[in-house]
Amino acid sequence: MKVTIVGSGYVGLVTGACLAEQGNNVFCLDLDPKKIEILNSGGVPIYEPGLKEMIERNRAAGRLQFSTDIAASVAHGDVQFIAVGTPPDEDGSADLQYVVAAARNIGRHMTTAKVIVDKSTVPVGTADKVSAAITDELDKRNLSAELCSVVSNPEFLKEGAAVEDFMRPDRIVIGTENTPAGIRAKEQMRKLYAPFNRHHERTYYMDVKSAELTKYAANAMLATRISFMNELANLADLVGADIEAVRQGIGSDSRIGFGFLYPGTGYGGSCFPKDVSALSKTAKEHGRDLKILDAVEAVNEIQKYVLVEKIEKRFGKDLKGMKFALWGLAFKPNTDDMREAPSRVIIQELVKRGATIVAHDPVAMPEAKHCLDLDFQGNPDGLKQISMVEDPMAALDGCDALVIVTEWKAFRSPDFDAVMQKLVRPVIFDGRNLYEPQAMQELGIEYYGIGRHN
Repeated sequence: MKVTIVGSGYVGLVTGACLAEQGNNVFCLDLDPKKIEILNSGGVPIYEPGLKEMIERNRAAGRLQFSTDIAASVAHGDVQFIAVGTPPDEDGSADLQYVVAAARNIGRHMTTAKVIVDKSTVPVGTADKVSAAITDELDKRNLSAELCSVVSNPEFLKEGAAVEDFMRPDRIVIGTENTPAGIRAKEQMRKLYAPFNRHHERTYYMDVKSAELTKYAANAMLATRISFMNELANLADLVGADIEAVRQGIGSDSRIGFGFLYPGTGYGGSCFPKDVSALSKTAKEHGRDLKILDAVEAVNEIQKYVLVEKIEKRFGKDLKGMKFALWGLAFKPNTDDMREAPSRVIIQELVKRGATIVAHDPVAMPEAKHCLDLDFQGNPDGLKQISMVEDPMAALDGCDALVIVTEWKAFRSPDFDAVMQKLVRPVIFDGRNLYEPQAMQELGIEYYGIGRHN
């Protein structure tokens, strides 16, 4: 099939590459010429395991192309995926200006029937706005609105495992309307996703608004589990319980399961913070407060300060003259995504107290430098207190403690003897509970985890 992807960001690139991998002819559009230049020169503007190789393979096979040509992109695809950004607005709602602009561009240039697919994460009712924008443009050219049908096909991709998630999905959600055009669109989508359903049917068909809500509901549920466990971990610290034992005790219940029950420094990234806020905003627009989700957001913001509080408790509020090694900058491993990353809050708070930071992350340091430049725009002297090194062990030299923020695999089994030799004090603040407190105690390391007998 001929497919167009509007937006060559995280979701667009993964979607385009994976559909091309299944033999489709895919045209990826982006209005950022620098991004297209990078892609056409063999680079990839984001880090995602396996994505670069897949893009190279399908470009070489002629199944994947990148361009800024809007007219060509509309002419190419019988199915047009809209995968542009929906950043949070000032009030927490999703900003749909790029989605609507993409829809208008499609309406301006289409001359044959198209299936328009909302792949971006969008609030309930967005398909109506997309349809209205396209219809308005078609009306201006005296073309029938029957030429298009808008489908909701939300993504369920985990950063760091997005290619695997797309190629082997646990579910595919497709929302269509029960109209002649909607029925035709459903068949087009069934054909497109047939290779992913070969072994068993993974597709759930529903109405458009239910599909739109499903994406937000999924992310809100996962965010709720994280904040719930963080609340319990903080209580475990107070009462002397071990949150790891509690996690195993409740996770073994099949009704609960183990997924997303790991306490830490709070969630970040491009999805959970934005989607929880947008869903809460949607409810408020309809006269309803989602009190659980409001609490989830509040707990998450507080959790980003937990490691700073533990450091303060150990060393005091004045950290002038002290140096901390920080392992992990990205909001999660296997990505360079720094959006809403807890590391940014932790670094700002430690610098505010006078500390010096030496940080390491396997892939996120270039993006982290860009983000920290923005965070410290009003405090250039504070920015001078932050440095980054390519070797995690080199970050420890002369530091008063090690602070672990992201659970990269490379951090799980370090040479603890070397760690102790490099640190001025054998102190570890572990924001991801990578190590066992008893084992650390036996090594002579002063260890502070999240909810682990601190």
